[in-house]
Amino acid sequence: MIYFCQVKTKKFFANIYKKLNMKNIIVFSIFKKIVIFLILISISSCGNNESQKKEKFQYKRTKTEQSTQSKSDPSSSKKEIAIIINSDDFSMKFDKKEIIAFSGQKITLTLNHTGKLDKLVMGHNFVLLKKGVNSNEFGIKASSEKENEYIPDGGNQVIVHTKLIGGGESDTITFDAPEKGTYEFICSFPGHYMSMKGKLIIK
Repeated sequence: MIYFCQVKTKKFFANIYKKLNMKNIIVFSIFKKIVIFLILISISSCGNNESQKKEKFQYKRTKTEQSTQSKSDPSSSKKEIAIIINSDDFSMKFDKKEIIAFSGQKITLTLNHTGKLDKLVMGHNFVLLKKGVNSNEFGIKASSEKENEYIPDGGNQVIVHTKLIGGGESDTITFDAPEKGTYEFICSFPGHYMSMKGKLIIK
């Protein structure tokens, strides 16, 4: 009888051990599958991020190349351009020192005087000089041409110019851009040519 009980007890514990062992195997198997699944998702996500980064970089690079081409290629420029230059009572400078245009373009240029002083005291104009004209020599000659709004020699050395304006006034001129090269522009009011000047670059 005692022997029979011992055998029964052993079988009982053996069965319990087997069931527990099976449960552990099943749990471990499920856990293993979950880990593998998460790893695959992580790898897939990284791959997508890399692909997106490459696409973004390529888009920016293409955009930059297009921008560079439109700036450097004269054929892509507009047929007409509008330029506004401001001047005032005290700075003795144009607010633009460099203008870029393309040969053959039609340029509409507006000069504003944002100050308050009369043109007899603080007049300004825009004078585009022909290539090779010395702006200092021209400015000295201009200072004695008050009757002609400070444009000497009948304008023979000038491509185009605005009228002389005072505070609160403006003047607009339209002209065809000259041939390729660099041209100097100044204000020819006495003494202004030394600081009120800039360059028109025709490409």
